[in-house]
Amino acid sequence: MKKTIAERLQAQRERKPNSVLYAILRLVVAIIGAPLKIKFIYKARPAEDKGPIVLVANHASRIDYVYTAPAVGSKRLNYVVGYNEFFVFPTNILLKVAQVIPKRNFTPDLHAVQSMIRIIREGGNICFMPEGMNSITGMAQPVMWGTGKLLKKLGVNVYYTKIKGGYLSNTKHCQKQRPGRTEVVVDRMFTAEELAQLNDTQIEDRMNQLLAHDDYMWNAQEKIRFDAKGKPAESLETLLYMCPKCGAMHKMVSDDTTITCTACGNKVEIDECGAIRPVGPDSICPPLVTDWTLLERERAARDVREPGFSYSGHVRIGQLPDYKYLSGGKTSEICGDGDLTLNAEGLHFDGTVKGKHITWDIPIATLPSFGMCTDISRFYTFLNGEFWEFYPDAGDTLRWDQLTEEMHRFQGGKWQNTNYRHG
Repeated sequence: MKKTIAERLQAQRERKPNSVLYAILRLVVAIIGAPLKIKFIYKARPAEDKGPIVLVANHASRIDYVYTAPAVGSKRLNYVVGYNEFFVFPTNILLKVAQVIPKRNFTPDLHAVQSMIRIIREGGNICFMPEGMNSITGMAQPVMWGTGKLLKKLGVNVYYTKIKGGYLSNTKHCQKQRPGRTEVVVDRMFTAEELAQLNDTQIEDRMNQLLAHDDYMWNAQEKIRFDAKGKPAESLETLLYMCPKCGAMHKMVSDDTTITCTACGNKVEIDECGAIRPVGPDSICPPLVTDWTLLERERAARDVREPGFSYSGHVRIGQLPDYKYLSGGKTSEICGDGDLTLNAEGLHFDGTVKGKHITWDIPIATLPSFGMCTDISRFYTFLNGEFWEFYPDAGDTLRWDQLTEEMHRFQGGKWQNTNYRHG
């Protein structure tokens, strides 16, 4: 009987990438990275390390391999990448050639951990992004809990790259690349001996300090232009959905260079450096785009603390295919719809999927965040290892994400925020 894609992924055993094929992929990476004018700043050189290593990085964008692969010189990296990416053609072929390890984001994945341990023991090198998903707002998120335990288990020297400008080159609100100069600081994070002496919390705290970054804060000083072809505000309302003047939700609309609240007329201009400024004497805005998103997060944190809080909406449901790979920009197959609800207990679904009535619940303690495959138009999670993608009718993806994260934290979940201003 023919195996499904999921069954084949579960059965595969990744090894160190083939040296010849990896050299070809490295050339492809150099070509992709050329327009981004990447400057590597070495405080330590992973290539000079004689043993296997782990490389971690702030997850700046969808193409962080262009900032990480060159940083380790001739060392070959086995990347850890979102499980769902293996269901997309022709990405699935490239991932197989590169011996990439699939990982279900924001949920325990024994197969991924076992693969990382095996490759390190065989003398290979691992690269992963401990935030779990590329930046939505331009700021780094805290590393996922359990990262310290994993690094102690791997027990080798750990290096990191801090990517500056990667988000502004590939924002989450617009999928079109915006070339501009980027910088990558490369340094050592831990020796194997340090990992053995530190506890999990101490390891994760140092990671949060070293990987903290805010692209908008950084570029307020650098003033680098990221070429948006004259449309820096394209789809910006999916990121900046709350009016900073009147507080209206999802009333912002954007054109090429401005974003305007249809409820009160508040109008803000953004340039190709990512700088924002009010238009007219009656308009206001925070100093930075990231400050604006922090206002949205603060609103979410207040809302989830209200007695009896509940947030609901109608969504279409997407799932991964059994046999045929996705293509044409699809990230799942639409197979149903229903009502999604978030409250203090967790996330709840009630709807119809593949012609059957389905209900399920995910406790908030086990739901720290959501993944987003492309832009801020949809979000996903895993339930018992199965991929569920949600397409909200209201276009309120970021609101769902922020409410869920803040509810998880309010209810004492393990993925708490840090007290570092990401800059």
